[in-house]
Amino acid sequence: MSEVFLKLDNIKKSFGGVHALKGVNLEVKLGEVHCLAGENGCGKSTLIKVISGVHDPTSGDIYIEGKKITKLTPIEAIKMGIQVIYQDFAIFPNLTVAENIAMNNALMTGTKTMNWKKARKIALEAMSRIGVSIDPDLLVERLSVANKQIVAICRAIINDAKMVILDEPTTALTSKEVDRLNEIIFNLRDKNIAVVIVNHKLDEIYQVAKQLTILRNGENVATGGIEEFDRGRFINCLTGRDIQEDFYRPEPSDQEVLKVENYTKKGMFENISFTLNKGDVLGITGLLGSGRSEIGDALFGLIAVESGNITLNDNPITINSIQEAIKNKIAYVPEDRLTQGLFLKRSIEDNTIAASIGKYLKNFKLDQHAMTEVTNMWIKKIGCVAASSQVPINTLSGGNAQKIVIAKWLNTNPSLIILNGPTVGVDIGAKADIHKILHDLAAEGVGVIVISDDLSEIIQNCNKIIVMEDGKIISNTDSSELDEEKLAKLLTGTVMAEGGVANE
Repeated sequence: MSEVFLKLDNIKKSFGGVHALKGVNLEVKLGEVHCLAGENGCGKSTLIKVISGVHDPTSGDIYIEGKKITKLTPIEAIKMGIQVIYQDFAIFPNLTVAENIAMNNALMTGTKTMNWKKARKIALEAMSRIGVSIDPDLLVERLSVANKQIVAICRAIINDAKMVILDEPTTALTSKEVDRLNEIIFNLRDKNIAVVIVNHKLDEIYQVAKQLTILRNGENVATGGIEEFDRGRFINCLTGRDIQEDFYRPEPSDQEVLKVENYTKKGMFENISFTLNKGDVLGITGLLGSGRSEIGDALFGLIAVESGNITLNDNPITINSIQEAIKNKIAYVPEDRLTQGLFLKRSIEDNTIAASIGKYLKNFKLDQHAMTEVTNMWIKKIGCVAASSQVPINTLSGGNAQKIVIAKWLNTNPSLIILNGPTVGVDIGAKADIHKILHDLAAEGVGVIVISDDLSEIIQNCNKIIVMEDGKIISNTDSSELDEEKLAKLLTGTVMAEGGVANE
């Protein structure tokens, strides 16, 4: 029987009058992959910071390898074998792979100068332990997200790590990169290291985890073996509600909303043609570099195309700039909401009216009452959880922030809305809410295009699916002819959907 490495008993943590943790229990064994799941704001991050010594619990007991710990600091946690890899990886982009990996060793030994020969040796040894190979002399800024994550993992294990915590490790990874990460996790498990994964994607959890603990509102909701949780129970425990994961299949309509003909931008995409009718939700997917995102950028005027035609609601239009796109009632929810979709330090209200501010300018003055009123209307309509319309957008969870990005564009009354990665980093409850918004828009006659590499999202929420490869459409078919397995194979060119185009 595996030895218990970490035990938390009735952990509570309060910040002023806010009770972030309300008596959480957790037990993690060596050589075990344990998933910690919960929606944004459930207390996962606070719990990780208690485990890593960043926060002192208000009450409750922490046991590490059977020993009660009365005071835990970040340095003491590392010395005891606890390593946390956060979503930003906390790596130095201007340093080499070797320097980044050796950094923890230098910290623990008190070394004040960098021995590059020793750093290189440490890095190579760490990489060999988990079966990966990256040039140790490369600057980290040149690495992919997946390889940056590997550098962070290597850095974590060089000081005899006994437990590694991975915070939302698959958020920015492709399916192939997720598979590679899983192999590394299994490697750590086989070396008797405890692995805690913070994740709310059940499909990914099933692939690696043995145990599952779910938090909601700072409390334990359920814990047990992964086999005890089917999808229905998992979603109910996570959200506190039953969410039906129905497949979106609208009533057929001959009313054309959008027609794209032979859209071409050399080096990005070529001869892209498709139509979108009232009620349709069109999914565009493909591997990285396939041209899927560039199509969205072009339709919003971020990229100037060289040839092709667009017809929107029977009107031929030309899009050469963002201004022209907005003038023609085209909206675009970008892939990176933090840098492209939001003004993080501004209020919810400022963000909501940012794309439609001209509507509230009267006699050279902004109608503050009208702006507040419309923001409160959207907060209620899209189900955003916020204390008021005046709180900074960076205080919201990922799902609520994404809802505000969508509300910003819905407030422009768009004829076409394009969403690139609409639910990346969003929990299950918010994800279902966003999908419902898109379905309602399509039913109202708004053209909806979803660009995503989340295959379940595409299959369940899009009735038409385009698959891209090397800038070309290799399949354009009805989603009823596909399932996730067929779509995954289609992406790799091993199968052809009926009605699609064969990959040469």
